[in-house]
Amino acid sequence: MELHVNGRPAQLQPRSASLLIEVLRDQLKLTGTNQGCDTAQCGACTVVMNGRAVKSCNVLALQACGARVETVEGLAEGVAEGEQLHALQEAFSRHHALQCGFCTPGMLMRAVAMQREGVPAEPEAVRRALAGNLCRCTGYEGIVAAICEWLASAQGGGRDARL
Repeated sequence: MELHVNGRPAQLQPRSASLLIEVLRDQLKLTGTNQGCDTAQCGACTVVMNGRAVKSCNVLALQACGARVETVEGLAEGVAEGEQLHALQEAFSRHHALQCGFCTPGMLMRAVAMQREGVPAEPEAVRRALAGNLCRCTGYEGIVAAICEWLASAQGGGRDARL
């Protein structure tokens, strides 16, 4: 099976019952995607597949055959020379949108999908779009503020607007 992960082709031979998260973490060694609940409830495993946010613990690897998958590691590829973080990651840092960090990769990838979906940079719209991505540490205020800031910048053509 072939899929494109973070813009690169990957040839894999997963078992028929392998999940996308297993292929990403175990075979491709992309461990930024976290394995949380294994029931598609927490969103820690969120990746972007063909432009849409999906919970990789709920997708069979074979369902991703031919797909374009983006993981949190792919954010680094949009970073200009000399910069250490993607603008979205910088917004998370500025707004203290992480504490333990376990949910952060899934939140970041959900935000990437929000930008493509045209979710407005408004707190209530972002909160609705985040339904299904859980954080047990932050209370969401910083996460929502960071995503709103980044969406506003991305919608205005700011740095790292196109991923």
